[in-house]
Amino acid sequence: MNNFSERAEKIVQRINELACISEEEKCITRTYGTKSFVEGRTKVAQWMKEAGLETRVDHIGNIRGRLLSADPDAKIFVIASHIDTIINAGKFDGPLGVLMGLDSLEELIRSKTELPFHIELIGFCDEEGCRFHTAYLGSKAVAGSFDHAVLDTKDAAGISLEEVIRMNGGDVNQLSKDAIAGEDWLGYFEIHIEQGPVLYEKNIPVAVVSAIAGQCRAGIVFNGEAGHAGTVPMNIRKDALACAAEFILAVERFANAHESIVATIGKTHIIHAASNVIPGEVICSLDLRSADDAKLALAYKEIKEMAEAICGKRSIILEWNLVQQAKPVHCDEKMVDMLRQSVNTAGYEVVEIVSGAGHDAVPVSAVSPVAMLFVRCFKGISHNPAEDVEVKDIAAAIQVSDNFIQQLIKTNNLS
Repeated sequence: MNNFSERAEKIVQRINELACISEEEKCITRTYGTKSFVEGRTKVAQWMKEAGLETRVDHIGNIRGRLLSADPDAKIFVIASHIDTIINAGKFDGPLGVLMGLDSLEELIRSKTELPFHIELIGFCDEEGCRFHTAYLGSKAVAGSFDHAVLDTKDAAGISLEEVIRMNGGDVNQLSKDAIAGEDWLGYFEIHIEQGPVLYEKNIPVAVVSAIAGQCRAGIVFNGEAGHAGTVPMNIRKDALACAAEFILAVERFANAHESIVATIGKTHIIHAASNVIPGEVICSLDLRSADDAKLALAYKEIKEMAEAICGKRSIILEWNLVQQAKPVHCDEKMVDMLRQSVNTAGYEVVEIVSGAGHDAVPVSAVSPVAMLFVRCFKGISHNPAEDVEVKDIAAAIQVSDNFIQQLIKTNNLS
């Protein structure tokens, strides 16, 4: 007799408990390094220790628990997701994957399964990048690709990343020692809500992720000339906001004309804004994504040229800064096939999805084979308090995950 539903109920109970820990009373916010983040991480650490995992917090701030193989020289299989949130978040994005991973390890312990490899469960500390605009801090540290140049980055209060690491007990000089060496990785597995409507519309609980779209993020500044709203003639204005608005609509038209591209201007800020002042400076963001690396690169080039042309026509000075770039990631075919079989064995239709959202699997893919399983969420809503996942879908994902891990244990080889 299976107990998938009971296990799912326990996971939801823990998710609700974690959701009560927040920087703000009326919504869920746990950004990297804050008091609420540390409190939430401590709660997850408590559950890991109660399960019997060898538990620690590393220097960047990840919570890590290991279930050891009898073979001290065995490779490491990592199950992970993140425990930080955006501002005004839903409660499932990130924590679902960590707590489902914990459930899987509890089941292995309960069944006294002998492991041919070590399993390390990781709750990454900063996937969202909200506080320092530096996504994947935790997974980059584990993958050995942490960029020390970002240590000087400051948050809105002027506190540097290095200060936050030190305030939380980390040592920036020891970050490299927390990385898992390339030769020690067996593989990486992440469970995550879909953050899209495909599974909801198909009425299917889970999907196999085949790839993760690449991303380019740019910070753009339109420098015009501020002036009096009542005295400067329309034909000689250098209105930075009007220029930005033209660019924003041009980006939307461009993305609509290219099926494999999505583009978003998610932030705009008018410097020294006033109702009676012609905007002289506007800052905005560009988020560009595609699963096709060549098309992503070409779109980025064409959109930048488009901005230059619009600014040239309007006598606006353009500042363009590439903030983040990540190539598309293709999931490991052997693990993808194992997941297909696991879904089929559980009695569900096999659906494969390319993830438009970024995940910690992206930096990890540079050193390890990666695989992901998506779980249906209500109407595909994510990054929103309305984010929700049904217990029955979590139960389905548990069954698939159990099947997958058992296959992996029998194979013990991804080469």
